[in-house]
Amino acid sequence: MDLAKTVGENLKAARKAKGITQKQIAAELNKYQSDYSDYETGKVQLDYEKIVYLCKRFDISPDELFDFR
Repeated sequence: MDLAKTVGENLKAARKAKGITQKQIAAELNKYQSDYSDYETGKVQLDYEKIVYLCKRFDISPDELFDFR
């Protein structure tokens, strides 16, 4: 599996575990929901700032996000 898809799946699981919708997190990132969805499907890769923000927001480590456990 490619890394972008792995990150996307882990991002989706973390978001759902916190009970947050794509629309809510997209608003926090000043993005459209459809743009945020592209992160979770692996179509678009996250930049460093978004990785840090989302890890803090979802209370996960980068190791968990990238599946380096």
